[in-house]
Amino acid sequence: MAKWTKTPSVLPNEVRDKFKYEIASDLGILDEIEQKGWADMPTRQLGRVGGKIGGNMVKVMIKYAEQSLAQGDKLE
Repeated sequence: MAKWTKTPSVLPNEVRDKFKYEIASDLGILDEIEQKGWADMPTRQLGRVGGKIGGNMVKVMIKYAEQSLAQGDKLE
């Protein structure tokens, strides 16, 4: 059986959480999330949030990489 291994996150937790709540608000499900909590939300709705985040995270990672290169930092 495959073993789950946690990989390091590209973005800080605060940034990911901000994305999650912004997307949930855009999708009109923020009130339901605040009432039920993330764990009790239907998978289909959470998948919609995750799908939107995935596309946005790529944009943010590119932005961070561009800023890092402009400052002369090494990308690892």
